[in-house]
Amino acid sequence: MNVNHFELKKTALLFFDILNGYVPEAEPGKPPLLKPWIQNAVQLGKAGRAVGMSVFFAKGNHRPDNATTALILTDTNNSLTPWPNGEVVKGKMHVIAGDKSSEVLADLEPKPEDYYIVKYRWSAFFQTYLDLALRARGIDTVIVSGGSTDVGVASTLYSGRDLDYNMIVVSDACGTSHDQRAHDTLMELIFPRMARVRTTDEVLNMIRNANTT
Repeated sequence: MNVNHFELKKTALLFFDILNGYVPEAEPGKPPLLKPWIQNAVQLGKAGRAVGMSVFFAKGNHRPDNATTALILTDTNNSLTPWPNGEVVKGKMHVIAGDKSSEVLADLEPKPEDYYIVKYRWSAFFQTYLDLALRARGIDTVIVSGGSTDVGVASTLYSGRDLDYNMIVVSDACGTSHDQRAHDTLMELIFPRMARVRTTDEVLNMIRNANTT
């Protein structure tokens, strides 16, 4: 099979944690200032919907009391800050189940017929119905956009690869708030081993030029 192989009817869009809780609110009376990678995600969504692609949203669904969050031993928190005095503590969640923070960003135009994959860990596949829904629709290729690159996107790509999906990660439609070096390293040295790494423009061309029959 050629690396450029692409079947539109067997491909889905997966937007990972592009939620209100991770995007600063706009100032009153002003439009939201979306980061370039989120603007690219919006482009992907519009292009995918125009040709009838299935759209999936992976979204954090944490309890407000942190009761579904495990306390595991790590050297640092997600921001690579060492724990004070070595004491690991549960951090405050940015997205809370049932709260506006866990809703998909309106700019992505979420619709009732889309798939909403609520999750409690980094991977969108872990103990969710994502795999079931993809297989039920005959989908074998997943285009991934979202953040953070070095957290949930990476975990989801590893999981998708191990489940034998063809993963496509959109390099400039993913982002991190932690350390840009992690994003760059993953895109350049790690992800090409388990996925196809493409820019937004490249994926848009794949969608537009795909055979829809």
